[in-house]
Amino acid sequence: METAPLKVLFICKGNHARSIMAESIMRRLAGDKFMVFSAGSQPQPEVSPFAARLLKSLNHDMAGLHPKSWNEFAQAGSPELDFVFTLSETAANAVPPAWPGNPLAALWTLPDPAAFQGDDVQKALAFADAYRMLSNRISIFSSLPLSTLQGMALQHRLDAIGKDMGRRDDAA
Repeated sequence: METAPLKVLFICKGNHARSIMAESIMRRLAGDKFMVFSAGSQPQPEVSPFAARLLKSLNHDMAGLHPKSWNEFAQAGSPELDFVFTLSETAANAVPPAWPGNPLAALWTLPDPAAFQGDDVQKALAFADAYRMLSNRISIFSSLPLSTLQGMALQHRLDAIGKDMGRRDDAA
């Protein structure tokens, strides 16, 4: 595997909740080990107010966080990606653009907190639960010995992180 910084893209449908939170979490946890981006197959006009409120309350730097199309990462001059993590079934079922760099990809789906139906307190709890799941997965990923894992061994680890690690299907 390349030396740092490795380039990671988190994708979901709207790029306004899960993938934005994942980008922010990884920026904080990984330091200069990774360059982190997020995008959506059908980006929303702005970051979810619940995601923004949660990230701000946890002292995440919100600078530069905004929804963007995944097509921005398939254009000439885009960063050559090392990893692409898909966080939603909708994005997983869409045909993605050709990513530069031939990245390893893994499906890390989790319930969409923005789709949760309930009062504001329940919605905030759904966002907190998604944040916890993402934080767990990203912590595990960023601590992998990437310089010693290659090919199928690395792909197996990436897939395993997204399987059931911290997942609660009854949350959505």
